[in-house]
Amino acid sequence: MATALAPTVPLRYDDVPRSFNVATWFLDRNLEQGREASPALVCGDRVHTYSDVAAATNRIGNVLLELGVRREERVVLALSDGLEFVAAWYAVLKIGAVVAEVYTFLQPKDYAYYLGYCGAGVVLVDGTTREKVAAVAGACPLLRHRVVVGEPEGLDTGEWSLDELAEAADGQLEAADTTKDDLAIWKFTTGSTGAPKAAVHMQHDPLVSFHNYALGVVGYRPGDVVLPVPKLFFGYARDATTLFTFGVGATGIVFPERSTPERLFELVNRHRPTLMVQVPTMMSEMANHPTALAHDLSCLRACISSGEALPEQVHRKWKAAFGVEVLEGIGSSEAYHIYISNRFGAQRMGSAGTLVPGYEARLVDGDGEDVAAGTPGELWVSGESTALCYWNDHASSKQTFSGDWVRTGDVFEQDADGYFFYRGRADDLLKVGGIWLAPLEVESCLLEHDAVVECAVVAYEEGGLQLPRAFVVVRGAPRAGLAEELERHVRTRLSPHKYPRDVRFVESLPRTSSGKLDRRALPGDEPTTELERDAAWRTS
Repeated sequence: MATALAPTVPLRYDDVPRSFNVATWFLDRNLEQGREASPALVCGDRVHTYSDVAAATNRIGNVLLELGVRREERVVLALSDGLEFVAAWYAVLKIGAVVAEVYTFLQPKDYAYYLGYCGAGVVLVDGTTREKVAAVAGACPLLRHRVVVGEPEGLDTGEWSLDELAEAADGQLEAADTTKDDLAIWKFTTGSTGAPKAAVHMQHDPLVSFHNYALGVVGYRPGDVVLPVPKLFFGYARDATTLFTFGVGATGIVFPERSTPERLFELVNRHRPTLMVQVPTMMSEMANHPTALAHDLSCLRACISSGEALPEQVHRKWKAAFGVEVLEGIGSSEAYHIYISNRFGAQRMGSAGTLVPGYEARLVDGDGEDVAAGTPGELWVSGESTALCYWNDHASSKQTFSGDWVRTGDVFEQDADGYFFYRGRADDLLKVGGIWLAPLEVESCLLEHDAVVECAVVAYEEGGLQLPRAFVVVRGAPRAGLAEELERHVRTRLSPHKYPRDVRFVESLPRTSSGKLDRRALPGDEPTTELERDAAWRTS
């Protein structure tokens, strides 16, 4: 039986009972509390109750046991969003195994990397990922079974139909006698600075994050209906949509298609969610959409924004277009979820907010010494939900995890009221004229110009000097003289050394699979001819 905890915030490690299982507490507890018929998931035209999700979870859990999945063995989910994704995620945890999910629009070599890195014996695939995973299965010697969701034709050696196996499986499943310290969830870094690494989390980490952030900041409640913009492979969206909701008996909307402004407007109009899980890029696209003002988003009591910093200009455009309150926050795979956030009625545009209950933070210089208020410093964070380590990467683990502290690599300033202001990644800072420059500051200034939709600032070298270059997405075609106009716009609003010496107009900016700006995919070397300059962008 799932253990009920007093709704105290913050929740500490010692408050979690020794015997603990994520699936039992977040999913099965809803049945014990009489929510069998309550809607848990909305998937297209189907509404799945908590009883439906629990039954699917139990059947998939029994399938995994039948396939020989052992305690703390990794199971990889390469699935589109839907009931099977959610039920499989809980099933892996319920049997005491470790769940790791990956993006569904990767290349075969990427799946080979993830399967090899995880050492997974079982992977769940669907029509989107099946062929790509099959193409590299022979290069993954530890991979025993590929379980196919949907209605597969012509099963190959090593493939199984989940529908067939689940139909024959028992609908009852006793949860493994896991403890709060058992390994449970791998959350991958986005890999923008190298190969993705898995932050290893224990069974108690989701519960701590739920109590301290979902209850303590957002105030999830049973009547909430949550619509995510990122897909569920991104832990930020999965937790907000199918974990935190389950913690209070609320409802998550899941859909397999890519998120577009048109699709999101349609889902809002159809299902009237109360919370939207957003990223700044999509907020900008929706606010700038030609039909934005024709859509009624008044059903939303809040929009949660994370994944990357929300520019103040995007925040203002969103608020002007839709009037919906935004709770911007910052989190990470290493800390499990969001640990700094704005609050209802106390938002400060341009800031990531203040500390979530149960977390501590330091801003330090290059020597690890605390910096003065108003001075940029690298953010170190501590809390009960931080990961143990990066799997199979001792050197990176030592660099990131320092005792109780996680070195985030993010540069922030903190004001006298405790609000944190993002200044960029420590390795993104530029040194222009001997003075440090945060690209985000220049980007925010450029976004104030009416012609600019998106932009990114990176470094390039000229004559042995490091200078800022801006890649800019504008409305329509760039007019003559706009580059010089944007340079003047920055030069007259910021310190003179901060303006971009080179402005380039592009149709879009490169992004990682989780939607974050991928600065390293932008060309930084100075081409010597116009032809080389064009080629550099096309091949980036």
